[in-house]
Amino acid sequence: MQNSSDKPEPATPCPLVIGLTGGIGSGKSSVAAYFSELGVPVIDTDIIARQLVEPGQPGLRQIITCFGKQILNPDGTLDRAQLRSKIFSDPAERLKLEQILHPLIRAEMQRQIQQADTHYCIVEIPLLLESGWRDEVDRVLVVDAPPALQIERAIQRSGIDREEVERIIATQMERSKRIAAADDVILNEGSLADLKQQVARLHQLYQKETGQ
Repeated sequence: MQNSSDKPEPATPCPLVIGLTGGIGSGKSSVAAYFSELGVPVIDTDIIARQLVEPGQPGLRQIITCFGKQILNPDGTLDRAQLRSKIFSDPAERLKLEQILHPLIRAEMQRQIQQADTHYCIVEIPLLLESGWRDEVDRVLVVDAPPALQIERAIQRSGIDREEVERIIATQMERSKRIAAADDVILNEGSLADLKQQVARLHQLYQKETGQ
């Protein structure tokens, strides 16, 4: 019989979880990349969501049940453009999708937080405040940018038209309310060097918070 002292220690969750959020085109991914360069684990809920809807995954099966097979591409993969158009034009449809994916995303996010063997980690959650995920993190870091710059970046990055970007922005929290709900804010309206400096300052702050 195995001695109880030989049993592996239970996983300990990361002591400080930073929720990274911001509007579309604000620069969340760039900020997350800079934290990653500093050796900080970054958990991206968008990546988790994409993995959950790959062929054969339970998330995709539930989406097909809810929205029908017409939501698929000919090869059986999810038609993301069609789904995005559907949910951003109808709040009821967006709620249906959230009810399917959010519990699955939360479970995988918490699993990855448990595995983060560091003093703090970053969890990138685009709709953290809009979707009521505040209690999932210890601090909220908002990446902010002027609306005109958001639209320009989103069009360049995603190839979607201005009308669709503006429709997405309309579903997100107002800029002033998002900033008011933040514990920390990064203003991303200048150079990449300035953005890196802001990330470096917060990295030092978070290390100090955890006694590192």
